[in-house]
Amino acid sequence: MKLLSIILISFSMMSCAQSDMSNSEHDSNSSEMNQSLDSLQTAYFASGCFWCVEAVFESVKGVQEAVSGYSGGASKNPTYKEICTGKSGHAEAVKVYYDSSVVSYETLVEVFFNSHDPSTLNRQGPDSGTQYRSEIFYETDAEREISNKAIQALRASGTKVTTAVSPLDVFWDAEDYHQDYERLNPNQSYIRAVSIPRLNAFKAKMPEVLKN
Repeated sequence: MKLLSIILISFSMMSCAQSDMSNSEHDSNSSEMNQSLDSLQTAYFASGCFWCVEAVFESVKGVQEAVSGYSGGASKNPTYKEICTGKSGHAEAVKVYYDSSVVSYETLVEVFFNSHDPSTLNRQGPDSGTQYRSEIFYETDAEREISNKAIQALRASGTKVTTAVSPLDVFWDAEDYHQDYERLNPNQSYIRAVSIPRLNAFKAKMPEVLKN
């Protein structure tokens, strides 16, 4: 029993960046998928390990796809290895494809704030570093205004918010093995100790937005 407790504690301290991965290269999405997503709107969020963030948004009604990737840095075509140094300037982020007739951008911002701790600077759970920062990347003035209004409301309620609101420059898709990672690797130690509890905590907060 004591050995089991030690193992569980060690799992919970593992970060997204420390997980043992293959070094498979990223391939672009198939043209068929791109065509199916062309009619949808997009939104971009960073709030810690993108495995967790992707799983959260993909649980929401009206979201067809969430893609893990990198945004907010200066270098081109960043790799996961570069991101994990914390020196590239990128955040682990997700690109959310959604149907605005089903879910609004305002609701997606609510999902964002209800699925992570915006008070912790450059940290979510066991993951620390600027790549795990809380940030909304907006494409329009309306998205910027909605995001800033949400932050103002949280601060007015007494919540500390470190979330940055920045214009989207470039979003780089992460390597293929990161996509749908939580769904495809439910027994991986970080997923069991961190990602799934985070997803379940979000579901308990906003059950009304979940897919059936």
